[in-house]
Amino acid sequence: MWLAIRGANDLGNPRRMVLAAFWAILGLLFLIGEQLPALWVGAAVVALALLAGVGLGKGTERVVSAQKQEADAQRFGHRLFAPALVIPLFTLLVALWLKDVEVAGWRLFAEQHSTVVGLGVACLLALGAACWLTRESPATGLESSRKLIDAIGWAALLPLLLATLGSVFAASGVGDSVSHLISAVIPQDNRLAVVLAYALGMAAFTMIMGNAFAAFPVMTAGIGLPLLVQQHGADAASLAAIGMLSGYCGTLMTPMAANFNIVPAALLELKDPHGVIRMQVGTALPLLLCNILLMYFIVFR
Repeated sequence: MWLAIRGANDLGNPRRMVLAAFWAILGLLFLIGEQLPALWVGAAVVALALLAGVGLGKGTERVVSAQKQEADAQRFGHRLFAPALVIPLFTLLVALWLKDVEVAGWRLFAEQHSTVVGLGVACLLALGAACWLTRESPATGLESSRKLIDAIGWAALLPLLLATLGSVFAASGVGDSVSHLISAVIPQDNRLAVVLAYALGMAAFTMIMGNAFAAFPVMTAGIGLPLLVQQHGADAASLAAIGMLSGYCGTLMTPMAANFNIVPAALLELKDPHGVIRMQVGTALPLLLCNILLMYFIVFR
């Protein structure tokens, strides 16, 4: 809702009311979506698609001048990345060691949502660290984040939408079809062949869908659980983790992952719209090979 209010007041955006309506509808869905009738939620999703199709526009106001940004970059150097590192480090700390901590009988983090709560706290800590480092106010940080979201636009929702699409595919039986297809093509009793099918399938399906969250339920239901876990005795937790990493290798190599590979090229005004992908292929392929080796040697009991 903050994005909607601030977007409506951004006079530098000629489509500020469209932008405000988009974020307001999305905010309402997050706040009270579970209490709304399914028909209303469906209509809201259609409205989001129509608004995105019209174009949300971009504001032209600068929170910080370009000259000050350049000066800060020269002064702080790589220290500017330190606040961003707070987010994954603190989230990992909560997920591994602090999730069950209690103080006076009260849990610090909710039992079923400890990682999500830890992520939220980590973002606040990162904001505080960034303000301390740059000597800027929290309001500047919030406004800068709004401008970044405006620049990304509707593509910021792609991970959420693609994860939902993956669940729909899994519920519609696509996973079973994948399982039958793979069983007919590869020898099921060959552990290496099944590992290759799962890891390469995660990468390939991610390239098609644009996000590993969409590929994961389909490939895991079709290959991971029936063939690797149930038939070959693989550990489900480690298999899922490495399987997701294999999918992320596909994310690095596809234009379908627009929010990762196409939007940054547009923001950086690169001459080659696929320049980000070309630079990432050299990392993605060796990393995929490492994931295959890890999967083969680690996940089996």
